[in-house]
Amino acid sequence: MAMRYIAIFILLFSSSSCKSHDQLTHAKPLTHGDVFISNGGGFALGFFSYPTSSNASLYLGIWYNNIPGPRTIVWVANRDNPILAPSSPVLAITNSSDLVLSDSQGHTPWAVKKNSTGAGGIAVLLDEGNLVLRLPNGKITWQSFDHPTDTVLPKMRFLVSYKAKVAMRLVAWKGPDDPSSGDFSCSGDPSSPDLQFVTWNKTEPYCRLTVWSGKSVSGGTYLTNTSSVLYQTTVNSGDEFYVTYTISDNSTLMRLMIDYTGKLKYLRWNRHTSSWAIFGEHLSVPCELYASCGPFSYCDFTQITPACQCVDGFEPDDGVNFFSKGCHRQEALKCGKQSHFAPLSGMKVPDNFLHIRNRSLDECAAECSRNCSCTAYAYSDLSSAGAMADPSRCLVWSGELIDAGKSISGENMYIRLADSPGKWRKKKNQKKLMLGYFSTSKELEGNSTEFPSVTFEDILSATIFFADSNLLGRGGFGKVYKGTFEGENVVAVKRLSQNSGQGTVEFRNEVVLIAKLQHKNLVRLLGCCIHGDEKLLIYEYQPNKSLDSYLFDGARKYELDWLTRFKIIKGIARGILYLHQDSRLTIIHRDLKASNILLDKEMTPKISDFGMARIFGANQNQANTNRVVGTYGYMSPEYAMRGAFSVKSDTYSFGVLLLEIVSGLKISSPQLIANFSSLITYAWRLWEDKKATELVDCSVCCKLLTS
Repeated sequence: MAMRYIAIFILLFSSSSCKSHDQLTHAKPLTHGDVFISNGGGFALGFFSYPTSSNASLYLGIWYNNIPGPRTIVWVANRDNPILAPSSPVLAITNSSDLVLSDSQGHTPWAVKKNSTGAGGIAVLLDEGNLVLRLPNGKITWQSFDHPTDTVLPKMRFLVSYKAKVAMRLVAWKGPDDPSSGDFSCSGDPSSPDLQFVTWNKTEPYCRLTVWSGKSVSGGTYLTNTSSVLYQTTVNSGDEFYVTYTISDNSTLMRLMIDYTGKLKYLRWNRHTSSWAIFGEHLSVPCELYASCGPFSYCDFTQITPACQCVDGFEPDDGVNFFSKGCHRQEALKCGKQSHFAPLSGMKVPDNFLHIRNRSLDECAAECSRNCSCTAYAYSDLSSAGAMADPSRCLVWSGELIDAGKSISGENMYIRLADSPGKWRKKKNQKKLMLGYFSTSKELEGNSTEFPSVTFEDILSATIFFADSNLLGRGGFGKVYKGTFEGENVVAVKRLSQNSGQGTVEFRNEVVLIAKLQHKNLVRLLGCCIHGDEKLLIYEYQPNKSLDSYLFDGARKYELDWLTRFKIIKGIARGILYLHQDSRLTIIHRDLKASNILLDKEMTPKISDFGMARIFGANQNQANTNRVVGTYGYMSPEYAMRGAFSVKSDTYSFGVLLLEIVSGLKISSPQLIANFSSLITYAWRLWEDKKATELVDCSVCCKLLTS
């Protein structure tokens, strides 16, 4: 008996076919036993069944053609209308170029009717696994990628919403061998389809994914044990919001699916084990179920074993660490009484939010602050997300916060608590930050230095929640904001970008190096802060900002007369000399440029941004690196091409900076100098032609002539 079932199984899942071309025409229909194979051989279209299905149900589907084992079905046409024995199926193109599935009993369980006026249409199975209906003029009138069942394939454009309405939906199979529609599905949330994606159990939310913040508009993930990268792109064009996946290596097979248990899985084909391996999964832990932690609690995914935790300022309702009933406030809010907003980093923000459009961060904060019933808010800048209609995303909550989470890829949100936030002061119970922990060199091991640590809450208050009006500038690893603390102490706060994979290294470098260095021509570090994924450095504020804001500004460059420029040149030279020769440690900056030279109120230059810096030992005069960092144009040739750097590298960068200060021209803008490839070439030609004075900025010359 067992051998009989094995024989049936092999028969039903065999790949033998009468036809193996990839096109269906009016003259060449697809019948039971036929298989159409895509041109590249990756996918097949045909009829399938399962030995366990009743009444020998037949389905029209698409599956992977070139992998061993049981078929992996990625699309089913007639999932809820199978063709039952003894009827035989046929898929055909009609005279009017419609695509029709019918049986020998005269039933039509599935059809694509586009009301085309002409004949000659064909159906083609593409190499991506997409079945398309194409007219003779090349126009595609229908495609299976627009009608997914339970699977999303690479290059499929999954339309989450269209004109603020849910567009596509993935619906799970009823069982492992039953492709009919099951209880679980996933789609955009009808209340906010362009912001969040939800898995449903019938009509009830089952699992809610992270709200789209615009920070991961286009991101890459390395697939384990392969050289391939999975790229996810989200696009919001106003009317349409869609997601696509692509693979850097087309030989790697990948799919996203919702299975019959309601789990959303990312799978890739493992050639070594000839099986599908999970490299990402939603609903892998119990507290990921929708609202399972109760109000004012969250599922903490940063722990080895994810579990529910109370939000800061709250405690469990039942008085112990059991969170099914949620949490309540330790101190009740009273309208009209003082309150503040405590930051929560790395959050999957709660459900049931109100989306307020076209607001800046400080306007979003104000929306919540002036409304007594507002319990929390979150803000995200969507200017890089392709959002045509609204470059921002302000969310506010009233009442309970449910279905929140915490992860390393989450975002900041701010929850309202009673009492006022603390001021910037050294508290008795505040831990000191030990610089020995951040040491990146044996030269610094054992040198634990107490250093003032500032709370993230105080920084938020000082910068007015990182208001755009306080933005001083931005660099390769983050933004710099103006902040005002108690007593009108004005500082500059450098906020390292959370998306920078190198942020921690640069943070450690900067804290260690600047805290050890004391010189009038180096920027002074006042404090630092680590809060979740947030890493911030607090510097003395330089009112005249950076050198480039003067040097390359058509109007402000006239404020830099020759004496001021010469003073800046000498100050930079003294700072470099200190780094290379006069300090206890030999330090190579590796990123000297005009934007990294700050100017105080007396126009005294201060070298800043030591994130790229390296320390040399006592007998070391050169080093090599495989990771070349810095700014092209300022890099010495040996560093840019071979990764070799030394004190000469900084000297070269200083030489480029010197040319910029004298000429007022930018090294990265050679188009400003006609017939020359770079500022260096231009300066050298003037020197050879004994016309070096022509290099001097005209704003300096004009001032000399009028004085």
